[in-house]
Amino acid sequence: MHKFKVSQMAIAPIKTQRDYKRVLKEIEGLMNAKRNTPEGDRLDVLVTLVEAWEAKHYPLDLPDAVEAIKHHMDQKGLTPRDLVPFIGSRNRVYEVLSRKRPLTLTMVRRLHAGLGIPAESLIKEAHPHG
Repeated sequence: MHKFKVSQMAIAPIKTQRDYKRVLKEIEGLMNAKRNTPEGDRLDVLVTLVEAWEAKHYPLDLPDAVEAIKHHMDQKGLTPRDLVPFIGSRNRVYEVLSRKRPLTLTMVRRLHAGLGIPAESLIKEAHPHG
């Protein structure tokens, strides 16, 4: 027979924005739960529910690498010259920004570590009409 705390609310599907916010709040309270405990199991299930809700309601449309770099440059007021330490020569920076040269793994690592650009955005392929 499984032990189950009566005080724990039953897990229900997320159907509304209000449900979503309530579950996020509950997850916040369970963040320090240990694995393989009732609280840890509950956290795992709730996170799965939230991920499913978010995938459906907030599809992640990450920018491709060049869009991500240009957006970051706009936000931080950077010029192509500021990218030289991360990408290489100025000529190479212009080739990347004009989509004539793909990013290398080393460039991705440097841009992510040095400028905080999400790695997921840096490895996403360019849109065909980029």
